[in-house]
Amino acid sequence: MPVGRLSNAFARAKAENRAALVAYVMAGDPSLEVCAAILDALPKAGVDVIELGFPFTDPMADGPSIQRAGIRALKNGTTLRKTMALVAQFRQKHPETPLIVMGYLNPVETMGYDAFARHAADVGIDGAIIVDAPPEEDAELRAAMQASDLALIRLATPTTDAKRLPAVVAGVSGFVYYVSVAGITGDKAIETADIAEAVAEVRQASGLPVAVGFGIKTPEAAARTAKIADGVVVGSALVDVIASAHETGGDAAMAAALFCQSLSQAIAQAR
Repeated sequence: MPVGRLSNAFARAKAENRAALVAYVMAGDPSLEVCAAILDALPKAGVDVIELGFPFTDPMADGPSIQRAGIRALKNGTTLRKTMALVAQFRQKHPETPLIVMGYLNPVETMGYDAFARHAADVGIDGAIIVDAPPEEDAELRAAMQASDLALIRLATPTTDAKRLPAVVAGVSGFVYYVSVAGITGDKAIETADIAEAVAEVRQASGLPVAVGFGIKTPEAAARTAKIADGVVVGSALVDVIASAHETGGDAAMAAALFCQSLSQAIAQAR
């Protein structure tokens, strides 16, 4: 029920008159063991959907925080297969929480599209965002994922105009990820007044929930975003919380959970 898990998560949030909280962490950061503990802590902290990055050596869309997380993960020997093993471990305890992976095409292509999709479905992954696979070039990947009932989630951006938008949302399922600022992750703070109209246009064009990410660093920013979006994605700020806790000898899983609780509470009170 991969796509169904995603749909159910957004439907539950809508029924509760709130946005869904989508939390991004990097697989294998700060270690595979600690990352497993972080994933285990997120559902109880109010996270509705987990976005698990798999590291790559040329992360073109990632800002400094996630780039550093990816470097740490690679040094720890994290691969796409080890990322999937983390998901399998997570899924044993958390059968209902949707989890999608996010990364770049090269590791997926190396594994093979069909093998990637089958293995992802087997371990309990619900979908994937492949940042550098535009709709003109993802037909084979999209077919493999659809055959395994996996959601292919694409990014819409401030530069996605009305002519381009139908291509971006074609074949997408689960939700659409709206990038709130032009640039890389964590680069700028979000300005919600600038994106309300765009979010509405993406929602209408896709018929799917729209989750907004990039530039959401605080509970206050999450609350503002929750007033206009179906989902709020927090990545770089959470990655920084995890890194800070680990570097100072703290409990990274607890730090991540407390930060996500603050985000979840702000989102719940936003509307």
